[in-house]
Amino acid sequence: MDLLEYQGKQYFARFGVPVSPGAIAETPDEVLEAASQLGYPVVVKAQVQVGGRGKSGGIKIALGPEDARAHAQAILGMDIRGHTVRSVWVEPASEVVREYYASFTLDRAAKAHLAMVSAQGGVDIEQVAAQNPAAIARLYIDPFVGFIPPQAKELVERAGLDERAQAGTASVLMDLYRCFVDGDADLVEINPLVLTPDGTVHALDAKVTLDDNAAFRHPEWAEFAATAELDDRERMARQLGLQYVGLDGFVGIIANGAGLAMSTCDVVNQVGGRPANFLDIGGGASAEVMANALEVISSDANVRSIFINIFGGITRGEEVANGIVTALARVDIKVPMVIRLDGTNAEQGRQILRQVESDMVISAPSMMQAARLAVSLAGGTR
Repeated sequence: MDLLEYQGKQYFARFGVPVSPGAIAETPDEVLEAASQLGYPVVVKAQVQVGGRGKSGGIKIALGPEDARAHAQAILGMDIRGHTVRSVWVEPASEVVREYYASFTLDRAAKAHLAMVSAQGGVDIEQVAAQNPAAIARLYIDPFVGFIPPQAKELVERAGLDERAQAGTASVLMDLYRCFVDGDADLVEINPLVLTPDGTVHALDAKVTLDDNAAFRHPEWAEFAATAELDDRERMARQLGLQYVGLDGFVGIIANGAGLAMSTCDVVNQVGGRPANFLDIGGGASAEVMANALEVISSDANVRSIFINIFGGITRGEEVANGIVTALARVDIKVPMVIRLDGTNAEQGRQILRQVESDMVISAPSMMQAARLAVSLAGGTR
């Protein structure tokens, strides 16, 4: 679950990460009230779960009430890369000497937490990584050992941060790591982390992705879920109990298991396609679950083919195949579908699938072949 900036800052504050005070507002009058209480100049910031807000005109400085009202009227209702601005965050404008970058995330391949710090903050970290990878100091952290002050000191020194910002940044990193671990996050990112003229360091922005699997430990997350931005596909999937994330491609993905679903998306990209979604149906592949999955994917007008990638473990191949056959009788599929079935009793499952094979329903023996076929049937690459 991705948080809005203001929610991320509130989450940071729970763990001692220094953030600017502020207020959320949904109308120009609320913006004016917040600005008068905080004191001018203030920054009016669009609250959408997408980057590029500043370049799109979604972040403005107001020197007085006239500016504040004008900016609120311009930003509220604005469309930023397909996201409608329904609220803004109002906070005092900060004097900034330097901008840095800091984050913690999980590197699944390394089976370790990954810390990243850079003296080049305020721009897309992907851009920094592409143009000057040496500008990002990285440190792998053993989750069982944790993150300790000497590591924080080493990171800020290797990143080349200004000497007077190093102690403050190291302290922020310790609190940010607590937020990452104790707060059950998949990602915590500050960009920019700023140094002010008085030598203090604080988070000027906040990006937080929470681990949905830990929601049972955090009843307070219900408030965040209520404000989550969902498109029609994601809303339907949530109602049907599916693990679904909408993407911007054209190959619909159904897989059993989060790891396999992510690998399937990667393989589709590798052969020149673009996945339209991430959809994990979990360990079971009953007719009802498969029908629900096909219904959600079929609701996406951008989907030009469907790739079902199932590896039978506890769930046997014939059970999966029977689920697919029954689901096809319940859902009207208008685009070609490629099925790769492997694992326990896979051959029995393939025999069952042969009864429904056609120009629109095709089996493939391997994940790579299925991906290539799905992309081809969708009409080509990208």
